Amino acid sequence: MSSRAPAILVLEDGRVFRGEAFGSVGETFGEAVFNTGMTGYQETLTDPSYYGQVVAQTAPQIGNTGWNDEDDESRRIWVAGYVVRDASRIASNWRAKRGLEDELASQGVVGICEVDTRALTRHLREAGAMRVGISSRSTDAEELLAKVRNTPQMAGANHVGAVTASEPYTYQAKGAAKYTVAALDLGIKRNTPRRLAERGITTTVYPAYATADQLLEHGPDAVFLSNGPGDPATADHQVELTRELLRRGVPVFGICFGNQILGRALGLETYKLKFGHRGINQPVLDRHTNKIEITAHNHGFALKAPESGEFFETEFGRVQVSHVCLNDDVVEGLTCLDAPAYSVQYHPEAAGGPHDADYLFDRLVELIEKTKGAKADA
Repeated sequence: MSSRAPAILVLEDGRVFRGEAFGSVGETFGEAVFNTGMTGYQETLTDPSYYGQVVAQTAPQIGNTGWNDEDDESRRIWVAGYVVRDASRIASNWRAKRGLEDELASQGVVGICEVDTRALTRHLREAGAMRVGISSRSTDAEELLAKVRNTPQMAGANHVGAVTASEPYTYQAKGAAKYTVAALDLGIKRNTPRRLAERGITTTVYPAYATADQLLEHGPDAVFLSNGPGDPATADHQVELTRELLRRGVPVFGICFGNQILGRALGLETYKLKFGHRGINQPVLDRHTNKIEITAHNHGFALKAPESGEFFETEFGRVQVSHVCLNDDVVEGLTCLDAPAYSVQYHPEAAGGPHDADYLFDRLVELIEKTKGAKADA
């Protein structure tokens, strides 16, 4: 195995971690966050919601299943940088086509290995997510720290334009097509239209700045608001678009960034979490069923809980805070009681797992059928 170049990671508060280059040799900057998933690193790296972030994996060894051509969740790797403790020396999986490090290097992703990711994670949990730099060009900590402090913050960042599709495209239903959905691409993952297709839904994906008329031009049965990166406080276009959809009585389903957009459209504010939720092991209570789900998360912002508690009044009628995180009481979902709309903060498309929340796509089918039935009776 060839020797690695020395590398350095510097946080904006001056904390320094030294290691070795992993992936592309170079220099990169972003927001330092950690992911607690013990599997699914390929899905993490290709999730557009990680745009602008340097991701540290808390699992001690990464790369042992290599890289395949089926599990990418988008067209490329989006993380700004990658931090692991033990980079697996071999890829041992029948689906692997190449090694993780080879893929990182080919896509120009700068990473660092041989880092105490447990210490890094504990520091971020105490101090909060912050700006960071990784360099395998120079190991001068003071020089890199100055550059880190010159980079933009994640708060106030509008990143959806960087990750969205440039043109609409369609994902066909499996078997007989029963319904159609227009999806607003704020950083959508491929497994979402796959999950919809399994239920007989054909999904047309539109760029993030599409208008309501463009989304509704072909008469979709519902609109989907996808996950995505950045600060939801900057998503004014998407918030006003959602209000227009609610006024027109169009069924709406949002996840992650889409949950925050629906929340803002309903009058709630957003705020930045100290270190966010990122992983595939977050416990969430579904108040509809009183069941606890283990769910996949990737968000650094959240909706402020309404002062009235579980239920609150809006321009569009009553709304329930339908899901809540059992770790910290963060709002994890909304259900409109007088309008055809609901959302969750987590990722029910579950790539790469778990699948507790898969039923939420069935709820969309139920909502479409209910709305169609109400229109037929009117």
